[in-house]
Amino acid sequence: MDSFSTVIRTASHEQHVEAETSTFMSDLLGGRLGVEAYARYTEQLWFVYEALEAEAHRLASDPVAGPFVQPELMRLAALETDLAHLRGPDWRTTLTALPATRAYADRVAECAREWPTGYIAHHYTRYLGDLSGGQIIRDRAEKTWGFARKGDGVRFYVFEEIANPAAFKRGYRELLDRAGTAVDELERQRVVAECKRAFALNTDVFRALGEEFPLSA
Repeated sequence: MDSFSTVIRTASHEQHVEAETSTFMSDLLGGRLGVEAYARYTEQLWFVYEALEAEAHRLASDPVAGPFVQPELMRLAALETDLAHLRGPDWRTTLTALPATRAYADRVAECAREWPTGYIAHHYTRYLGDLSGGQIIRDRAEKTWGFARKGDGVRFYVFEEIANPAAFKRGYRELLDRAGTAVDELERQRVVAECKRAFALNTDVFRALGEEFPLSA
């Protein structure tokens, strides 16, 4: 029988690939979009991580979700540093969420409030993605728009307190496996479905960004 982390990874693979290969992300990583598109994407991330981290302190005592709340993963402060660099000190006054982003953040907040086990699905799809594919985005952003290496503008992707990302990800998957043994099969299936939903919500944001930043034909 496969471990819970393997089940999640396998079941959500199709949605994961769809998110990674969205037109917007392909254009962004391909250097075909300007820094404005990158800044707009960073703004959308702020809403999602605000929802992820606003309730984190309360979830820390939850028997299932609690072990996932780890300070070294928190991204909101880094995002705010990046936004100040990208948008200036008054970045909050112009911050707006796309409808797709609002739907995504609302779902994260709902899980954080009402379904801690479901919160894990969003935690996993975001933070493990940032530790992995996020490093590709950082590298491309530094090269395309001239940000200082691991400096302001890309701090969101820099996990300074995680010295060994590969070991951290192994430990994280072990946490997922333990969480899987702490709940019944129906709940495990619900978490897998929520992982798929998380990737779909993320893809909706990419689609909306793609409409806002179409490449001129």
